[in-house]
Amino acid sequence: MCLEGENISFGYKRNNLILHNVNISLESGKLLGLIGDSGSGKSTLCKILAGYENNYQGKVSINGKEIPPKGYNPVQLVFQHPEKAVNPKWKMKDILNEGNNVSQYILDSFGIKQNWLNRWPNELSGGELQRFALARALGPKTKYLIADEITTMLDAITQAQIWNTVLDIVKEMSIGVLVVSHEKNLIKKLCHEIVYLDDINDV
Repeated sequence: MCLEGENISFGYKRNNLILHNVNISLESGKLLGLIGDSGSGKSTLCKILAGYENNYQGKVSINGKEIPPKGYNPVQLVFQHPEKAVNPKWKMKDILNEGNNVSQYILDSFGIKQNWLNRWPNELSGGELQRFALARALGPKTKYLIADEITTMLDAITQAQIWNTVLDIVKEMSIGVLVVSHEKNLIKKLCHEIVYLDDINDV
């Protein structure tokens, strides 16, 4: 199974493209690293692949079939700032089960404590919130995870804990992961293959 972005072009203005004819593919069970400078369009490409941005040219598909606009998206995106991806008026248990019922195994794997479930987002640290974001994203129907700088804001110990958990789960579920990061050492350590956005972007 393969997630493909074919001839992806995007610009906020017609004559000012930030992505042009980008081709990228991610196979099930593989970890693909994506490296690019700030402002190069990495996060925009992530949003396109995960269906958050629809105003683009090109095609996103899984095994040649376009992803249906409704229902659970098998391509899940986790952002750098988890506090921006949660509803501040919802308790964590409601946020967690918004898309599907998260298993106790996933909660235990990420070290999510039972008493955290009744807290509000502003009562948790960034690392704790990111654990929730990942647990929510790694549902049984998820085939691909787009990890956009997911541990950049966290301390080294929390980074290692989170990535070790993610690696175990995606291996078990044969989930393909696009790892987006400025940290080349992290990407080299985690990924089977590395792509530089400048090399696949015709801008």
